[in-house]
Amino acid sequence: MMDESHVMGPIHTKMNSKPTSEFKCMNDDNNNTYLSFLLLLPPRIIIIMLKGFSRLPRLPVSAVHRICKMEMSEATQPSLPKFIPLEDPGTTSTTISNGFRFRVVSYNILAQVYVKSSLFPHSPSPCLRWKARSQAILTVLKSFEADFLCIQELDEYDSFYKGNMDSYGYSSLYIQRSGQKRDGCGIFYKRNSAELMLKEEIEYNDLVKSIEDRTDLCNHQSDVAVDTENQEAVEGLPQRNFSDDRGDPNDPRVRLKRDCVGLMAAFKLNDPSHHLVIVANTHIYWDPEWADVKLAQVKYLQYRLAQFKAVISNKFNCTPSVIVAGDFNSTPGDEVYQYLVSGNSSTMSVAENGEERAIPLCSLYASIGGEPPFTNCTPGFTGTLDYIFFSDSGYLKTLSFLELPGPESPDVVGGLPNYHHPSDHLPIGTDFEVIIR
Repeated sequence: MMDESHVMGPIHTKMNSKPTSEFKCMNDDNNNTYLSFLLLLPPRIIIIMLKGFSRLPRLPVSAVHRICKMEMSEATQPSLPKFIPLEDPGTTSTTISNGFRFRVVSYNILAQVYVKSSLFPHSPSPCLRWKARSQAILTVLKSFEADFLCIQELDEYDSFYKGNMDSYGYSSLYIQRSGQKRDGCGIFYKRNSAELMLKEEIEYNDLVKSIEDRTDLCNHQSDVAVDTENQEAVEGLPQRNFSDDRGDPNDPRVRLKRDCVGLMAAFKLNDPSHHLVIVANTHIYWDPEWADVKLAQVKYLQYRLAQFKAVISNKFNCTPSVIVAGDFNSTPGDEVYQYLVSGNSSTMSVAENGEERAIPLCSLYASIGGEPPFTNCTPGFTGTLDYIFFSDSGYLKTLSFLELPGPESPDVVGGLPNYHHPSDHLPIGTDFEVIIR
């Protein structure tokens, strides 16, 4: 920002002297010169100048409007992240690249229903308004040129995003959160890149039914997954320092009803081999005090994914690749993350649902050098919560990754959202190439 002391010095000198010819002719040919000078100044300085120049004719309102509008439009242009190519890892003699590439991006765009100045006091007010935010988000989404966009905290789907993204060549799937929540998860896919074959929705509230169906629920005992090092067992949970309007949070049936959702869909890529890929998108519960609920949700996610993959494999006689993206509200050190990358945890599952085993997954950024220092940035918390996982089936090769700013980057200092980033989260992404064995 320009230091006002450097601007005000010469302005005050000019204000206390007799107006010169460059300022006296607002209606002659020097008008453009004067306007050009004013275009270099912030609107608040222009107002001070207009108040101070008693002998200066008023600047036309339309001109002030143009100046203010220009500054706002330039200031609110969001940062457009870049994809950084990886050094070619090479292709083994037993594999052949078919040259088909596709791009996957995951982004928690911050639902407008959660945007309140009281929650984001560090953010400039214009950055929080729907009209400005929606256009900034749309600009960022379009700039990715992604084949698959996995979006969390997606609200205004029918009224805004669906139609706008359709005009950019995207079809979409959407699931709204239960419990009268206004946001949800969406998958946007380019129609000329992939064909939808099958889809399923994930309602994590279904875990409540799995608890109710068990015969050993006396005394409200639970098989909810719990991190024994950091959380007490559900049956011995201490009273929390908050109330839950849905009932006793110590009751696992209440505890698991968090209204979180996910989507998974099988797509046939428009590549020569017509390779099938399963893309899943989810948003896991947020509260760090409820690590047991988060782990229960990702175990249910893995269970549903394994079932879905088996259906696709049998129906289409193939081995689909699996990509899982989302906001997992867990850091790399949490058990949720460890479970996803290892397929097991130190605790028991919510329920022994069938014989399907967890699908082994790799974290995109961890596989190419390490998780980013953060994907969520606010004054209260800065850390990595968003991930793209994929199955190491040998059919996909990572070609690039979406660059993220560092902690000292000027466009994140002070926290998000801001003029550069319309959400409190950062997008993550990659380019894959299909490999034929």
